[in-house]
Amino acid sequence: MTTPPLIEQIAERVERLLVRHEELQRTNDLLAQQVQALTQERDSLKSRLMAARARVDSLIDRLPDVAAGRVGSPAVVSHKDDAA
Repeated sequence: MTTPPLIEQIAERVERLLVRHEELQRTNDLLAQQVQALTQERDSLKSRLMAARARVDSLIDRLPDVAAGRVGSPAVVSHKDDAA
């Protein structure tokens, strides 16, 4: 069994490296697309969460104020978080 000349061995390794590089580029492109899609989904979910919080805060603000001491009004406890 004869060994191929050094230049052929180098050329073969370079070819394998080029193929591997192309594979990694495709993988990287797919991952970048996934990151972009997930970023958009996250931003959409954050927006929906903020809208839901605003609606809940609006509903809480419409509840009768227990501190006003209204006679005959049911005792309603506000769960609005002052730190939020």
